[in-house]
Amino acid sequence: MTHLPAQALPARGWRRHLPWPLLTTAVILLFSLTAGFFPQFIAPYDPLAFDYRAILKPPGLQHLFGTDNFGRDIFSRVIYAYRVDLQIALFTTLFPMVFGTLAGLLVGFYGGWAETLFQRVVDAVITFPLLVLVIAIVAILGPGLGSMYVAVGIIYWVFYARLIAGEVSIQKRLDYIAAGQVMGYSRPRIIFRHLLPNVITTTLVYWMTDMALAILLGSSLGYLGLGAQPPTAEWGVLIAAGKNFMDTAWWITIFPGLAIVLTGLGFSLLGDVLAERLRPGHR
Repeated sequence: MTHLPAQALPARGWRRHLPWPLLTTAVILLFSLTAGFFPQFIAPYDPLAFDYRAILKPPGLQHLFGTDNFGRDIFSRVIYAYRVDLQIALFTTLFPMVFGTLAGLLVGFYGGWAETLFQRVVDAVITFPLLVLVIAIVAILGPGLGSMYVAVGIIYWVFYARLIAGEVSIQKRLDYIAAGQVMGYSRPRIIFRHLLPNVITTTLVYWMTDMALAILLGSSLGYLGLGAQPPTAEWGVLIAAGKNFMDTAWWITIFPGLAIVLTGLGFSLLGDVLAERLRPGHR
């Protein structure tokens, strides 16, 4: 791949060639992954330890993000929450992504009655607000992360399947599929060795964006008491714990909220970078 030297770029277009989205994404995700896997090396305190001598302390040198109504260090709780919320982002999207991709491949390739049945399922799902459906399922199964994973898995695979089915319905009409059929390739080989590599990029881009939404969903359910449960260090739980102290201890809710925004931004930017780098004809 050949790149023009920086001095050869048009003056008004130089910003487009600087990798700021890539650098920003790398910084945010590197910190997020480090905090998620090694929070003990960043957090100065035990996130569950009470200190009644330091109740509702404002941000300072001893407690960077202040303390809550039990004297727990907010910075440490925010850092340890990365582990829980990244787990939520992965586990709530991995099954829908894998199962939805496989379903979309088969539905898009074979069509017929399977496609008709799938369209009815899609219509049934998108008729209702998704958050309401998730809350209803979690309420039936009981609060907790496991219930949330099941609820999201039951619903969200449909969107991956619809996305992939649309891509496959276009790709299967192209010449390389006809050539594979003429050469006598089996249908599984055509689907998994030829179609899948040509549509998987769309899935990966959507997956990154979906992980950002999964973090927001997990935090929302944690705030409502349906996701992670106290005293677990999770951003939604932290925000819910500080809602009664907004006038006197704003830091309890502000810093977990900023963590949600920055981490979601990181995954969204990663999706944009992947979409740019993996698009056909990219140089």
